[in-house]
Amino acid sequence: MNRLYDFLRRHPTWVDSFWAAFLLLMSAGWIVASTSAPPDAELPAGDWERFAAIPISLGLALVVALRRRAPERMLLLATGCGLAQLALDVSPFPADFAFLLIVFTVASRPVRWASRYGLTGALLAPTISQLRWPEGGTDLTGKIFGTFFLTLLFLLAWVLGDSLRTRRAYYAQLEERATRLEKEREARAKVAVAAERARIARELHDVVAHNVSVMVVQADGAAYVLDTAPDQTRTALETISGTGRQALSEMRRLLGILRTGDGGAREGAGEYVPQPGVEQVADLIEQVRGTGLTVDFRIDGTPRPLPSSVELTAYRIAQEALTNTVKHGGPDVGASVLLRYGEDELTVLAQDDGRGAQRELYEEGGSDGLGHGLIGMRERVGMVGGSLETGPRPGGGFRICAHLPLKGAQ
Repeated sequence: MNRLYDFLRRHPTWVDSFWAAFLLLMSAGWIVASTSAPPDAELPAGDWERFAAIPISLGLALVVALRRRAPERMLLLATGCGLAQLALDVSPFPADFAFLLIVFTVASRPVRWASRYGLTGALLAPTISQLRWPEGGTDLTGKIFGTFFLTLLFLLAWVLGDSLRTRRAYYAQLEERATRLEKEREARAKVAVAAERARIARELHDVVAHNVSVMVVQADGAAYVLDTAPDQTRTALETISGTGRQALSEMRRLLGILRTGDGGAREGAGEYVPQPGVEQVADLIEQVRGTGLTVDFRIDGTPRPLPSSVELTAYRIAQEALTNTVKHGGPDVGASVLLRYGEDELTVLAQDDGRGAQRELYEEGGSDGLGHGLIGMRERVGMVGGSLETGPRPGGGFRICAHLPLKGAQ
């Protein structure tokens, strides 16, 4: 039964054609019955009227069969059949039921002129029919009541069709809204994925670039004094080992973020260390000093708990600045890092007196398109609503200053 119902829904013209054939059969029976009916039976009495009813029946049957495929054209065809019926004096017969169907159909469609046209016809057709073919043996009250009832029937057909059109429009609007919301959800998901990938890329850059730079410097120093200063070699190797373990620890933390997707360490997973903050800047300074770089570290103001996003940003800025100094500062370079606690912001000032690096090496994607230094800094600072100032110092070297607001940061 469900298959039959689905088939009929997919082929509405077949259903309409069935009813058109049925209506045509009823009209044929009406014409045949009129040939042997008495004159007072309200059936066509003349051969001309019976002959004229045949093409009108065919036209109205076509209106029923194609009312859903071409409703506006069928409305005009029904109008023509009605005018022909008036002109040829063909009294109302079963095929006229097509007028009710076409009024309902055009009212259920979004073409407004056809709907208004059908409403006008629904209001006028019963009165015109009563005036053209008045009912014999009926008083004025009966004629008025009959006309009113028929008008109400046509009006009901139009109202049902218009209600169907409104419901269809409502469902279409709901579907469009659902589709739009689904697209917006997918777009937000893509943006979130891209933001997470960018964040992880920054973390990977900061972890790998800094720790590998320290390990390379220590390895070069160990190779240089391998034969002459075994104690320094041992110290350098210990630094390389500790730096490597720290890098592995942070890499495990990043992998934990990728696995869990919760942006932090898993509960009960002791191998994932928390994200570094300003308290770890001193450890960072000591690690860099182990490479032979002279670093002056100062704190102005009273240290206090800060939002985690600000702490991580401050740590990464200091880390990136010192990494650039180690990589590009040249020999005998000195650096300084200042953390200034203000009332509404934390200032991170990192500068060195080395030769610096060409700006395109770590800005605008790097000279090879792979650099992420200052780009990552700006993204981090922008995420907490701060500002970043970078550029060469007048006396040589490079200067990085970040202002990180404390209000509204999470």
